[in-house]
Amino acid sequence: METGVSLSAVLSRELTPSTALPPHWQHLKVLVVEDHSAYRALMGWFLHKLGLGHQLAVDGLDGLAALAEYPYDLVISDCQMPVMDGYSMSRAIRRRECANASARVPIIALTGNLVDDDPQRCREAGMDAWLLKPLTFDQLREVLALWLPGPPVAAPVYRLSARWPTRAGLIDTFGDAQVVSQMLASLLCEVQEDSAALFQARLALDVPSTVERLHRLVGSLAFLGVAELEVRGMSLIDQVHAQGIRPSTPALEAFERELRDYLTYLGSL
Repeated sequence: METGVSLSAVLSRELTPSTALPPHWQHLKVLVVEDHSAYRALMGWFLHKLGLGHQLAVDGLDGLAALAEYPYDLVISDCQMPVMDGYSMSRAIRRRECANASARVPIIALTGNLVDDDPQRCREAGMDAWLLKPLTFDQLREVLALWLPGPPVAAPVYRLSARWPTRAGLIDTFGDAQVVSQMLASLLCEVQEDSAALFQARLALDVPSTVERLHRLVGSLAFLGVAELEVRGMSLIDQVHAQGIRPSTPALEAFERELRDYLTYLGSL
């Protein structure tokens, strides 16, 4: 296993982050499992620029050994590797988590071939999302923002919209606190999955999948009466149909950012 990386001064100048990074990232650690030495070095440098601690492993067995020694906050793994590939490693991680009743670590697939390493195969192996090579710094930062844990805070303060539901209001509506808890857990899981899939579809410039996930998200938002986000989602569907994904990217990114805020808020109810 490798713990550090050094690239050229030119690369260092080119990869200056364009936006402020979350301060709590300096306390997190990411495991990268990649058999190609140049790509390991690149990923290590990206993570260094993002202020994230990281470890580099050369194959799935090496990655499992690293996870046995340290509780990483996220794993990024190549799919095709000798000795043990990313699929086998991911399945082993999920089995270990079930056996130990431990927290689920997000696993992001890293692939250069969506024919052999299609998203469905990644999901079936226990992976949560995928990144397509050649990977850019901004793409990595976006997917990390979506999947890395948030800062540990005892009493979070949210920019609560008047249109966002409250727990008391939901109990009044549905009549039972236990039903509300179960409903929120299920809904949160579905919205997180659709939000991650929307991000991946946008990166892939996949219009049908982007529209499909927006439709699903709008339905979830409508279920809890989040009118503002629901209307924006409907508008985005029309915009993506009319203009495609590239011209719609700023609006999609803004929608995803506010959706992440909303998911964090839902998780606090």
